[in-house]
Amino acid sequence: MLRKSLNTRLALLFIGAVAIMIAAGCGGSGSTTTTTAASPAASTGSSAAPATTTATPSGEPIKVGSILDETGAINVYGKTMIDATNLAIEDINAKGGVLGRPLQLVSYDAQSTNDKYTQYTNQLILQDKVAVLMGGITSASREAMRPVIDRSHALYFYNEQYEGGVADKLVFLTGVVPEQQLSTLIPWAIKNDGPKMYVIAADYNYGHISADWVKQYADKNGGTVVGQEFIPLEVSDFGATLSKIQEAKPDVIVSLLVGGNHIAFYRQWAAAGLKDKLPVVSATFGLGNEQVVLSPSEAQGIVVAYPYFQELDTPANKDFVALWHAKFGADYPYITDSDNAVWTGWHLWAAAANKAGSVDVDKVIAALESGIDFDSPEGKVSLDPKTHHLVHNVRIAKVNATKGFDILETFDNVAPNVYIDLTQNSTAHTQYTPGGK
Repeated sequence: MLRKSLNTRLALLFIGAVAIMIAAGCGGSGSTTTTTAASPAASTGSSAAPATTTATPSGEPIKVGSILDETGAINVYGKTMIDATNLAIEDINAKGGVLGRPLQLVSYDAQSTNDKYTQYTNQLILQDKVAVLMGGITSASREAMRPVIDRSHALYFYNEQYEGGVADKLVFLTGVVPEQQLSTLIPWAIKNDGPKMYVIAADYNYGHISADWVKQYADKNGGTVVGQEFIPLEVSDFGATLSKIQEAKPDVIVSLLVGGNHIAFYRQWAAAGLKDKLPVVSATFGLGNEQVVLSPSEAQGIVVAYPYFQELDTPANKDFVALWHAKFGADYPYITDSDNAVWTGWHLWAAAANKAGSVDVDKVIAALESGIDFDSPEGKVSLDPKTHHLVHNVRIAKVNATKGFDILETFDNVAPNVYIDLTQNSTAHTQYTPGGK
């Protein structure tokens, strides 16, 4: 499935998203596909090493579920995460499957609407009877799924960076969180750009909670937030926002913007002549391949922090990129940190199920909490049993002139905060905010 026109399509997706509200449906019902991944010949490598010859999985397939946004305003993230999901299933099956059985993926398009996430979570658990469910992109979509997960005693992986704090016995989270991402990015910005910060954030739970984290890390490191604004997801005109920023006279802009509409901020920021005057650091830029859609004159120099960048020069990542390009074409625009998180989530679950000798929810959770490491594209990661989050390697990087990233600094083995020990609490289904509240 070559993607020779994907650069153009990504640009069109961003432009088209200007008129789409995140809460709006896209017309029609969400599609569902069921796929049993290919034979071992379909995979030539993994995140750790090239595939070796293994027995072809046989027997009754194990159904596993995914809900992501293939259409709607959030599909700028969803399309590559769907590719990562399909590739991960193929790779696992190419190495013998789980318990010697092939995985059968049942997937739904939530169409960038949270009610679809609730609907399809119910459907995957009650009708499709999947062994594990992965999906959700925005934090709002995750929180639409989680009550159904908890009520049904199902197993759920959320594979995306987010505002942190989820403590739920049934939920595992592979994305980077503020105590790993903002704890490194904000001190870097204060040191390199100056202490006065203006925060612009998406107007939903991710943006509000993450903005609180920015203030906490700014205060801790000698900085101050001189202004903040929360932008609805449907907004694409940032003239008034740019005026407010200039009036506040910050040293640096901290962007927590989300979705196709918000890419307009960076274009208008550059067009206003602010690119060389007010630098931008971001915890979200690049996850939707914004650096591919924007020109270097608009995006070069924006600084971000993630565990994964396609440019990582390690054997594991070289194998991963080669496998990706063999599947989707060498001209694929960019493999994102979200794709790395998806790939890691599926492989961690497969390793835990094999370790448990079962796909039973409680047995797999016990295996995950016993200590699981994985040689992921970002490097070796370990699952922290107490928090159900990953210990990550976090990199500070800057957009370069070729629509990729130059890595500036690396922080190894950054652990998540421990709010509650989930190995000792089987009933926790909550989310903590800055300050542990």
